[in-house]
Amino acid sequence: MFESFVHAVFWPYFLGGLVSMVTISNPLSKVPLFVSLTEDMPAEQRAGVARRACFIGFVILTATLFFGVFILEVFGISHGALRIAGGLVIALLGYRMLFGEGYVALTSTGKKRDIAVFPLALPAISGPGAIAVVIGISTEIAELETAVFRTMAYAGTVASLAVACITIWLTLRSARALSRAMGADAMEAITRIMGFLLVCIGVQFVASGVRSLIAGQQWWS
Repeated sequence: MFESFVHAVFWPYFLGGLVSMVTISNPLSKVPLFVSLTEDMPAEQRAGVARRACFIGFVILTATLFFGVFILEVFGISHGALRIAGGLVIALLGYRMLFGEGYVALTSTGKKRDIAVFPLALPAISGPGAIAVVIGISTEIAELETAVFRTMAYAGTVASLAVACITIWLTLRSARALSRAMGADAMEAITRIMGFLLVCIGVQFVASGVRSLIAGQQWWS
């Protein structure tokens, strides 16, 4: 019985969440930002910044997963409407990446505070697109039929967030070596591929939101 729940719910939410989060976060896109922000730091301090940023990003995304539905209820936003809005945001970010308009407009100028919190954890790791993805997943989980299904879905999604943040952490730890090895052209190519995948994910969220609205007959409410 337990194995059937794992195969039916845990793995689909884990794999779906992982693909979505790795795509929307695009770990390699954080390399230039991280290198520029930590260029004057010793190796040990850079490692600490990377570790803190990824942990804080994980906490933000996990909190969003569990409290996102509650926030929607407070503001009277339907699950379908959220998925459509989130899908449009994700697709727009993907469009900008695909056609070379950039992903996050961040610079290292100005006063340096705790860069692990801003701009690395927020918005580089847990930015608007990532938050939209997580809230969209939380609305899908809320509509599952049983508590067991919801528990397994939450477990799979949290595991996917953890793996995604670990992937980002490993990327940031190797940021300087990756920056030298890949070069600007390879980074641009990867960004455009990720952008196309984001457009696809955004369209899928919009389609899911439309189906949810129609099923709940909210067009006429």
